[in-house]
Amino acid sequence: MISSLSFINQKGEILIYRVYKDDISRSEITQFCAKMIATKENKESPIINIDQTSFIHISIKDIIILATTKTDVNVAMVLEFLYQLSKICKSYFQGILDENCIKKSFVLIYEILDEVLDYGIPQIADPNLLQKFIQEGGMQQEATISIDKFRSLTGTITGAVSWRPPGLHYDKNELYLDIIESVNLLISAKDTVLRAEVVGSIELKSKLTGMPECQIGMNDKLLMGKQARMTKQNGGIVIDDMKFHPCVGLPKFEKDRTITFIPPDGHFQLMSYRISENINIPFKVNVFYSEISENKLEIRLKIKSIYDKNVYGTNIAVKVPVPKNTVNVVSATGLGKAKHEIEEQSVIWRIKKLQGDVETSLRCEISLGATNRDQTWSKPPLKMEFQIPMFTSSGFRVRFLKVMEKGAYKTNKWIRYLTRGGDYLHRL
Repeated sequence: MISSLSFINQKGEILIYRVYKDDISRSEITQFCAKMIATKENKESPIINIDQTSFIHISIKDIIILATTKTDVNVAMVLEFLYQLSKICKSYFQGILDENCIKKSFVLIYEILDEVLDYGIPQIADPNLLQKFIQEGGMQQEATISIDKFRSLTGTITGAVSWRPPGLHYDKNELYLDIIESVNLLISAKDTVLRAEVVGSIELKSKLTGMPECQIGMNDKLLMGKQARMTKQNGGIVIDDMKFHPCVGLPKFEKDRTITFIPPDGHFQLMSYRISENINIPFKVNVFYSEISENKLEIRLKIKSIYDKNVYGTNIAVKVPVPKNTVNVVSATGLGKAKHEIEEQSVIWRIKKLQGDVETSLRCEISLGATNRDQTWSKPPLKMEFQIPMFTSSGFRVRFLKVMEKGAYKTNKWIRYLTRGGDYLHRL
C-alpha cells in the first residue's frame, strides 16, 4: 500500500526516509520537497500527484509526515495511519514531535517504522503495545526482558485483545459510563434554525478484574424500529456518524445494534457520534437592540430554559457582543451577574444555576464614545456556553449496561449524562 515514508522539516530537508517498495526513489521525494514545500502548496491539499506518484502527507507543527504510493490506495486509511503514527512518536517524546526530537532519536523512529509497517501495510499501531517491546535502551534493555515477558508480549501482539493486559485484579469492580454531548447551533436573527447538530461521545472508566465482556444497548432508531413492530411503540434516534474503539465487536453491532466489547483498563473513549435530526434545543433566546440616542444603545435579552424542571443548567455564560467604542455599561439582571469585559468586546452574563422551564432576562444600557460614523457596526453573533447534567439534546439514552465475566463478580455501575455548549450561536 505505502511505498515509502518520510519525515520532512519545513525547509524541505529529509530527516527520516524509509523505503518499503522499489517503485519509489529518493529523487522523487526530493522533487516533492522542491516543488511543493518551497511554494507552501503542501498546506492546501493533503494529496498531491506528481508524475503518477501520489504524495499523501500531514503537518505536525514544523514536521511533515509523507507517505508515497503509485497504486490506487485507500487514502482515508493512509491519512488515519499517518495521524496514528504521529501519536505513537509523541508517546515516546512526552507529547512533542519536532525536528530536534527526530534528530536525537532517529534510530528509535526507524525501529518504530519497521514495526508499524510490513511491506507498506499497517500492522501494530497501538502506542501502549509498542512501548512494551520497543524501548529507548537499545540492546542492553532488550537483554533484560525475561522469557515469560517475551511470551506475554507475543501473545498480546497475535491475540485478539491487544488493548487489555491479562491478570488485572481489583478489590472493588467499578465501571463508569459518561454520555457527553456538545450542541452546535446557529439561529438567524429571525429565530430560524440554520444549523443544529450534536457531537457526542461515550466515555468509559473501567476498573474490572479479569477479562470481562461488556454490553451496552442504546435507543438507536434501527433497533427501536424492530421493537416498534412488536410493541406498537415509537421511539429511538437517528445516528448519522459513528466511530468505535477497536475493542468493539462490529459484526455483533451490525446484527443487533448492541455494543459488545472487552474494555481497556482505565479511561478510554468507546464511541463518538454525530446526530443532526430532532435536536432538543435547550435554550430559547430573544435579543432586542435599540438606539436610545446617538451615543446610547439598549440591549434587552431573554433566556428560557427548555428542559425538565427537575434538571438544572450550570456554569451558563452568555456573551453579548457590544461595539468597540463602548465606554460604560449599566446592566440589570433577573438572575446571575453581568459584566462588560473589554478584552472580549462583550457583556458576559454568568448564571451559576438555572432550573428547567424558567425564564430570566438581562437589560443593558450602553454608553458609546466617539466613532467614525462611516463605519457601521457589524453585529457578531451572540454565543452561549453551558453545562446541563442529566440531559441530552439528541435524546440519546443507554437502555442497559451489562458486565459478564467467568468469575461472576458483582460490579458497581454508574451512568451519567452531560450536555454542553459547542458552537452555540444566535445572530443579531
